[in-house]
Amino acid sequence: MPDAPAGLTDDPPMLAAAARAHLRQAFLSAEVGISGANFAIAETGSLVVVESEGNGRMCVTLPRTLISVVGIEKILPSWRDLEVFLALLPRSSTAERMNPYTSAWTGVTPGDGPQDFHLVLLDNGRTSALADQTGRQALRCIRCSACLNVCPVYERTGGHAYGSPYPGPIGAIISPLLRGVTSPADASLPYASTLCGACYEVCPVAINIPEALVYLRGQVVDAKREKHFSAERAAFQVSGQVLASPRLLAAAQRVASRGSRLVARSGWIRRLPPPLSGWTETRDAPAPPPESFRAWWARTRGAGR
Repeated sequence: MPDAPAGLTDDPPMLAAAARAHLRQAFLSAEVGISGANFAIAETGSLVVVESEGNGRMCVTLPRTLISVVGIEKILPSWRDLEVFLALLPRSSTAERMNPYTSAWTGVTPGDGPQDFHLVLLDNGRTSALADQTGRQALRCIRCSACLNVCPVYERTGGHAYGSPYPGPIGAIISPLLRGVTSPADASLPYASTLCGACYEVCPVAINIPEALVYLRGQVVDAKREKHFSAERAAFQVSGQVLASPRLLAAAQRVASRGSRLVARSGWIRRLPPPLSGWTETRDAPAPPPESFRAWWARTRGAGR
């Protein structure tokens, strides 16, 4: 921080005060602010931001120029519709009766707040999602995070593992729905679920997330069928041939046991060649046992018994 006060230590209150002073100056001197919106009211052209800290309110009131980027699924017909969601959102997200900071603005007001306002309505795949009879329900999401709070997968992986601004169970639907299932990251998201149904039970707008996940998994499988060559398909074909032949399986077990003695002195394999390196880049693999059950049985009981 270039303007850090003299004598700044690692004391949390001092660090928080220094960060607040630095960021406050950045807010006060900014000429342009960029915001999103939780809701857009078609009746009056108003935008609404719901937050807990107050930073959003500073962004939409202090700069001279405000640019708001809003997904088209955020549009509500009237203020009466907004009333329902303002009661629903905080209760589902943080169990609060009322949201701490709710900011609403309509255009510009001379002498008060931004004097230039630009609204960008974002489609980015949402129209295609709306045409999808199964996937369109994901557009009902109000970003309350209720599904994140109960998801066992999200609890253990965290938000960055989803590779998009939308984490958790709803992210596993929205991201491949908007971007397609052609990339490896998006194709893997529908499988980031146990299908336990806890997300569906707590969703305040009744999005059937397990149903949508199964539907998207079908799209992933269909996309793989269209490829002329699939490394995954080839690997399973070879595995099927080995597992179907006792002779080949016994030979593979012997090779694996001998190889494990060379690469896994500690009982764990630290590095594997591609494509298996995708696993060992982030975790260790348990080494195969030095002797298979088949070999142990033959050695201790005799092959003919």
